[in-house]
Amino acid sequence: MALERLAAAGARVVRVYRESDAWVLDAAQALGLKVVMGLWVGHPRHGFDLNDANAVQAQEQAIRSFVTRHRGHPALLAWGVGNEVETGAADPLPAWREVDRLAGIVRALDPAHPTMMVVADTGMAQLRALAGCCPNVELLGINVYAGAVFDLPQRLREAGITKPVVVSELGPLGQWQAGRKPWGAPVEPTSSEKAVFFRDALAFLRGQPQIAGVFPFLWGAKQEQTSTWHGLLLADGSLTAMTDALAQAWGKPVGEAAPAIRGIGIAADVFAPGAEISAGVDAVAFDGSPLQVEWNVFAEAIDLRKGGDTEAAPPRIEVRLLHADATSVRFLAPQPPGAYRLFITLRDRKGRAATANLPFLVR
Repeated sequence: MALERLAAAGARVVRVYRESDAWVLDAAQALGLKVVMGLWVGHPRHGFDLNDANAVQAQEQAIRSFVTRHRGHPALLAWGVGNEVETGAADPLPAWREVDRLAGIVRALDPAHPTMMVVADTGMAQLRALAGCCPNVELLGINVYAGAVFDLPQRLREAGITKPVVVSELGPLGQWQAGRKPWGAPVEPTSSEKAVFFRDALAFLRGQPQIAGVFPFLWGAKQEQTSTWHGLLLADGSLTAMTDALAQAWGKPVGEAAPAIRGIGIAADVFAPGAEISAGVDAVAFDGSPLQVEWNVFAEAIDLRKGGDTEAAPPRIEVRLLHADATSVRFLAPQPPGAYRLFITLRDRKGRAATANLPFLVR
């Protein structure tokens, strides 16, 4: 269903990360989409040893077999060799050289489809190192978040990178970049604020000749800091203002837009156990009709990982609800001290959704 909605929104290409996603090739072909097929390359931070000849050979053989099996698929557009393999390494070059070696093997097996490596956007020093690295990589993929996207073309020029660049993940303000509450909880933008970012970023990138493609992150839902931070859809597949912004950029403007959040607020940041908490949201449906609103309290996430690694979702917290309607809520703070978030999910009569959350502390 998510892939069908992606095609309906006007997308032409989907990027997947690893060989277990090979099913997407057939599904994309049926929908008229092309695929950048990921080839997973082991990360040193996950324990992959670049000096282990047996491990390196086994990985190479698995990639050879997969490429040989799928190189003739009509939906295949390009090969994505690795994703942020360098994350956590003091020196990224050994990991990048292995990616480049594997890219050379892929090119020899399948010269008809270009190779792309994907790196994190971590600063000018790494961009300069990339300029003289990896001749077997035909497309440089960079995962870029928030305002860094708007000076990316200038930074590429300054670094001396001349090959075509793909923004392999485009995302709004990440949790590692966001402002934080005094107890450390990052403040997540609302879905409406994220939608504005995607609108502006996609319009900017469309005019940059070195940018060969852009993949907004993530068409789906994902637990990473929160259940809503990086997903463009809700877990049930509901569309949002962010998907509206993408559809607009892809030439399929939406007539009935998702709810717009104009403001959110909570009475305070810190509450005593059992104290009354009040919060509110100012939001509007595309036609002014009433919105359905869900208010839920969750513990702050503690299983926090790097580089998008899988995280465990925090538990939902039962609270005593005093009042709830489409604009406000009152409830009693949990008794156990700790960090929490109040999640707000709004839906219009068409099922389109908007999301926001408010961190708070009990002590």
